[in-house]
Amino acid sequence: MPAAKPPVRCPWSLKGNDLYVEYHDTEWGVPAWDDQTQFEFLILEGAQAGLSWSTILNKRAGYREAFAGFDAERIARFGKRELARLMNNPNIVRNRLKIEATVSNARAYLDFQSRHDSFAQHLWTFVGGKPIQHDFKQQQQVPPVTAESDALSKDLKQRGFRFVGSTIIYAHMQATGMVNDHVTGCFRHKECKALARKRK
Repeated sequence: MPAAKPPVRCPWSLKGNDLYVEYHDTEWGVPAWDDQTQFEFLILEGAQAGLSWSTILNKRAGYREAFAGFDAERIARFGKRELARLMNNPNIVRNRLKIEATVSNARAYLDFQSRHDSFAQHLWTFVGGKPIQHDFKQQQQVPPVTAESDALSKDLKQRGFRFVGSTIIYAHMQATGMVNDHVTGCFRHKECKALARKRK
């Protein structure tokens, strides 16, 4: 029997390693309704600024170890000793501004939680509480920013978050399924659309 044809994927997912493909197939575009997942991706997207996403994926395990499993309460207590340790950690992006932003973002995140309800629920209000379903046929059609990412970026900056420009935030929205930007020919487009419908 002839070998089964591989599934059609978004072109960007084919420009990395197996980890990149797995991420595309299992995580990217899956709606994240919980605070913890939203916080983790916010940190990772900020770290990715100016770099390739494959670089961050390859260091993701290192980030989880270095930043206490993305435990915001522990990160928020990091001081000079921890910052010095992180700057010498080859398993993360050793950029002082990004490392300091991770700590300050953890503090801003905890401050939000102390004043309001779910952080994730707040983020979802910027897309009307459900994923925006795009039907782009080609990757070139996918925008780098939208009115929604502009608004959310502005909101987060006002709350003290850093490395949350509109481009970073739109990438975050794509990653956490707030928008479905799998191209229509990709096998994950319909699957992520179905996941959005399953939430009650």
